This record gives sequence, C-alpha cells and structure tokens, in this order.
Amino acid sequence: MKLPLCTTLAAFSIIAAVHFTGSLKAGDTLVQVSTIDALVQGIFDGGVSFGELGKAGDFGIGTLDDLDGEMLALDGKFYQIASDGKVREIPATVETPFAAMTFFKSDKTLALGATESLEALQKRLDAEIPSENLFYAVKVTGSFPMIKVRSVPKQSPPYPTLTEAAKKQSLFTLENVRGTLVGFRCPSWVKGINVPGYHFHFLSDDRQHGGHVLDCTFTEGEAGIDTLENFRMLLPQDAAFLKADLTKHDEKALEAVEKLRK
Repeated sequence: MKLPLCTTLAAFSIIAAVHFTGSLKAGDTLVQVSTIDALVQGIFDGGVSFGELGKAGDFGIGTLDDLDGEMLALDGKFYQIASDGKVREIPATVETPFAAMTFFKSDKTLALGATESLEALQKRLDAEIPSENLFYAVKVTGSFPMIKVRSVPKQSPPYPTLTEAAKKQSLFTLENVRGTLVGFRCPSWVKGINVPGYHFHFLSDDRQHGGHVLDCTFTEGEAGIDTLENFRMLLPQDAAFLKADLTKHDEKALEAVEKLRK
C-alpha cells in the first residue's frame, strides 16, 4: 500500500513582497510529482492517482506506475502511450511516480513556418520567452511530415535505473501526421528536480499515436506559450524515496535517457 504524499511549496510566491510579481492562481503554477533524479534512480512506484492529479491541471506530461509507458494530459484527459505504441485513456485510479501538470492558458501564440528539426523548434521558441529563469508550458499543434517518438516498457520490482529501462524502449517514426506537442521548458537551475530545457510528448489528432518526442519536422503549425510563475512539488513519503541518495545529480545519465535513439 502506498503512503500519501505531502505537499511543499517550492516557489517564491510572496504576494505582498514588492520584488515578487507571481500570484497563486492555479493557471500560473507548475505542479510536479516527485523529482527527475528519483525517477532516474528507478523509483517507479506510483504515489498520486490520476484522479487526484487532474485537480492540479488539464495539461501535462509524465509516466505511469511501474514506468508503464509515457503519459500525456491534454484538454483535461490523460493518455497512456504504451510500449506497443497503443494509446489508451488512463483510469482515475491508476497512479503516477512522476508528472508535471498545469492549467494551460496561453500568454503568447505564434505561427510557425516549416521547421526542419526539434532543435530548430526549440530555438524558435527560445526567441519568444521573456526569461530563461522561469517555467513555461508549451503546446504546439501542426502537421508533421516526420516525428520520432518513443515509449518505455512496464517494469517490475526490483526496479532497474531509468537508464537501464530506457535501453528497452520502443521507437516509432510517424509520417505525415497531425497532432499536438505537449511539454514544458524548465530553467537550468532545476537540475535534479526536472529536465532542464524542453521536454515534449506527442499525441496525434486521431488519438492513435504518440510518445516522448526525440525529433520532428513540420510544415506549418502554431505554438502557445504559457508563462508559469509558481512551482509546487508533491514529495513521495514511501521508503524508496525517503531512503534514496539524491545528493548527486547524474546529468549524463539523464541526457542519455532524454535523447536515447537506439
């Protein structure tokens, strides 16, 4: 039986202070379950149900209990992209060991022309953000001549590290598909807590295909950027998390997992 989580406010959201402009409005907050370093170490037991997670947002990414595939939340619905490539809606009783959520409301919308790579898309988006020190939710819709995605298989205790689990990932190259990139841009100072830079998951318009995005091209699209002024964390209280050594951040391991293509 999994223990409940405790909540800790991890943002400097002091409304009365002169030098802080953030608010505590739900739509301005990134809510995260656990830390990326805990996931890298193989802490895959779920701790928050998707029924509860829906109270934290209608837009987000993450994974499922036992690292059972990729998770994407769009328009208030949760989707699992399993390692067999199939997309399924996630029941409210299923739990997650790691997720990031917000109530998406675009602060800026921009038209995107033909783009030759995920890296090029990220550079285009970086030109539009006011600061590299804040969090951003990013939604990109469009037509993709090519998009390379992956999903990871369900794991069983004793869990391997995320690096070992990702070596058995399933890769899918989709062609001429319309869909949505759902993701976040996190600041560099978030190392160990989340993934610095961009992290996207994809869902096709027909809800048949998706996964963690490794690369893409598209002919035309639109990007919405939502600036998130506050950050909250839900920290697990189970033995695996409480006893984990999270004093060291393995940046190379995380980068290998995020960009692993073989």
